[in-house]
Amino acid sequence: MPATPTTDRSHAALAAAGEVLLSRWGLITGFVLAHAWIVLDAISWQGEIFGDVSLYHWWAHQGFATGNWPVLDYDWVYPAAALLPIAAPAAGTTGFLAYAVVWSAGVIALNAVAMWTLVRTPPRGRLAAWWWLVFLVALGPIWLGRLDGVAAPLILIALLLAARRPAVAAAVATLGAWIKIAPGAVVVALAATAHGVRRLVRDVVVPGAVVSAVVVGLALAGGAGARAWSVFGEQEARTLQAESVAATAFSVARLWNPDVRIEYNDVIFTYEVHGAAARQVASLLDAALPIAVVLIGLLAWLAARRRRDLAGDVLLLSAAATLLALIVFNKVGSPQFIAWLGPPVAAALALAGPGARRLWSPPALGMLGVGVLTQTLYPIAYGEFLRGEVWMVVVPALRNLALVALLVGAVWRLGQLALPDRRASRNVALRGREADIPGR
Repeated sequence: MPATPTTDRSHAALAAAGEVLLSRWGLITGFVLAHAWIVLDAISWQGEIFGDVSLYHWWAHQGFATGNWPVLDYDWVYPAAALLPIAAPAAGTTGFLAYAVVWSAGVIALNAVAMWTLVRTPPRGRLAAWWWLVFLVALGPIWLGRLDGVAAPLILIALLLAARRPAVAAAVATLGAWIKIAPGAVVVALAATAHGVRRLVRDVVVPGAVVSAVVVGLALAGGAGARAWSVFGEQEARTLQAESVAATAFSVARLWNPDVRIEYNDVIFTYEVHGAAARQVASLLDAALPIAVVLIGLLAWLAARRRRDLAGDVLLLSAAATLLALIVFNKVGSPQFIAWLGPPVAAALALAGPGARRLWSPPALGMLGVGVLTQTLYPIAYGEFLRGEVWMVVVPALRNLALVALLVGAVWRLGQLALPDRRASRNVALRGREADIPGR
């Protein structure tokens, strides 16, 4: 179809709009507007969004007032380094409102660093930055009021640095893992894709060991003792959280079985599925989760050695698959966990070549859908979910099925890369047959 003046003007207008959006000021404006929307949304749902922040404030206030700190003086549900972002906003502030403002500003500032790193990543960091902003808006404000708002930017920064500065990436990811376990997925991916023992030790083991030694050393110096590792024991007593992936069957069964009940655990402030069957599933997940992480790591190790030319893609796939496994096989299914999944997609969109971009486009769209469904679940309609209203039983079920599908897709692609390159094998065989033909 021949071009017309109208279509030429439309194309020119679209190109100009694209240039504006991808310009420095376009990205700054997008960042400010996205975070302003998220903050306003968080304020409108302040009880649901800042409930954990009030607990952070209480821990920090008690620590400064009485010298009685979590980890140092009693067992805690978070890793030891989580004390840093939780205590920092309480220094020099009084009252919960001031603490919440400083907390939110700190999370947004850390995300600004991640965004700046993303924008500066060739070849398509600026386009990926827009996807990251849209993803955060789709997910809603839940990440702003949780430690996951600290963990997610650290995951993104580590993934973006992995190719150029693997040792720095390992240090950032290890620090993140001592704040919230999830960034450890990047450490697993870095270890699995390291070429040779020397690089593994230099780029992963040493940085991780140094950061861990500092964190544990400070905790022990503060009197933590064995409590420096208390986070692992604290998770064992939990049962199946109501919105977790593994709880989907129980949640759906509420539509016809009144014996399936969701009850509030006032010790850990979480709704859980009641009953022996749910406890048994939770116990099985305690074993399944580490097994899944190890298997994904082994698959990534094989893929990185089969396809050295695609080591960067393998690392991103490994991180994505591991983070998905940390949700799919987790008896805890908090909505803020979804924030972990945006960084590998954003990093892939920024770093990947044309073929790999096509590979990552479907999961990028899928993750936006997962974000919207998660925000619908919490905070918008969590009450309807707890009451077992049909539409809000369906929404989290669809979200959880999408997470399983994304995990299967990531593992499938890793498996393809881990297998011998069939095309290369066919080419070698063809050349061999040609050499056997007389006269050649």
